[in-house]
Amino acid sequence: MMNTLIAHTTQPTVAEAVKQLHDQLHKTDIRLLLYFASSQYPAQQLSGQMQQAFPHSTVVGCTTSGEIISGKMLDNSIVAMAFTSEILSEVQVSLVENISQDPQAVDKAFDRFAQILGTPMEQLDPSQYVGIVLIDGLSGKEEQVNERIGDLTNVTFIGGSAGDDLKFEKTYLYAQGQAYSDAAVLVLLKATHGFEILKTQSFKDSGKVLVVTEHDEAKREISQLNHQPATQAYAQALGVAPEALAHHMFKNPLGLMLAENEPFVRSPRVVEGDRVLFYCNVKEGMELRLLHSTDIVEDTRTALQQKLQEGSVGAILNFNCILRTLDLKQQARTQAYADLFTDTPTIGFSTYGESYIGHINQTATMLLLKKSS
Repeated sequence: MMNTLIAHTTQPTVAEAVKQLHDQLHKTDIRLLLYFASSQYPAQQLSGQMQQAFPHSTVVGCTTSGEIISGKMLDNSIVAMAFTSEILSEVQVSLVENISQDPQAVDKAFDRFAQILGTPMEQLDPSQYVGIVLIDGLSGKEEQVNERIGDLTNVTFIGGSAGDDLKFEKTYLYAQGQAYSDAAVLVLLKATHGFEILKTQSFKDSGKVLVVTEHDEAKREISQLNHQPATQAYAQALGVAPEALAHHMFKNPLGLMLAENEPFVRSPRVVEGDRVLFYCNVKEGMELRLLHSTDIVEDTRTALQQKLQEGSVGAILNFNCILRTLDLKQQARTQAYADLFTDTPTIGFSTYGESYIGHINQTATMLLLKKSS
């Protein structure tokens, strides 16, 4: 029996798209149906029809800025993966609502998990359980959600921020046949044969340190680095004029080094005067390293092959930063990247940020679910 099934569709209407996915995936033992969809599909209609098409399964997903499936990187599509009990022995979902206003939103979601499981989340075995977190990519609350998750459990949650095809208008999470914004969906999994987590980014540490000395957390805006205007210090570290900084930031973001050669990337978004606005928040006093870009395809190939050699992988969920996707498109290398996942059932999407021990950028965070040998 196959442990997972994957499918995709580019049908233009919700009804046609859902029918095509159902025709490919219909199976009596689908424990979890996970899907990622272009924002071109009306959100509420899509979520409702997907749940109706798979009425006996847990069905969750989100909007994207590009979709990934084994051997393909797509746009304007829906990708889906069906998990059977052969690969997942337990699946629970809890919705985190009103994340911009309710500081207890994650706690409430975790209370629901505890009620269902009969066990507090802090007592779950992190070697047995793993979580997926999908977050409204325009909420600006990824840090708070991820930090609170880390406070409440030792179970690792990995995932990404929903996109909307670079319109930056509204993103949606799909659960319970409904579509939600200002929300996050938490999916708690118990993997039958275990799991691995892979985080890969394509940067090397330049060795140059930039300390955050003045910033606005709410705006994700740094006004001073090393007690200098942010643009001046950043440009100086790069060896370019401040007015040229914006042209170099994409290939040279900043990174928080939690271990040697292991940056957690903070990507700059735009220069405004002497300030730099980021896609990801930082803390005052944080030491950041200037990073230099390397090769996304080769770095991913090396990291993935190492994991695949360690055990039998039945499925991969790939939360890949939209900035990485744009870089691959610019280099005409999207197919080279997609080819890395041809031999393993894979789905994923281009995110507005990645989740793994916090909120990060220009990274791929992947969940590798194992199958029986």
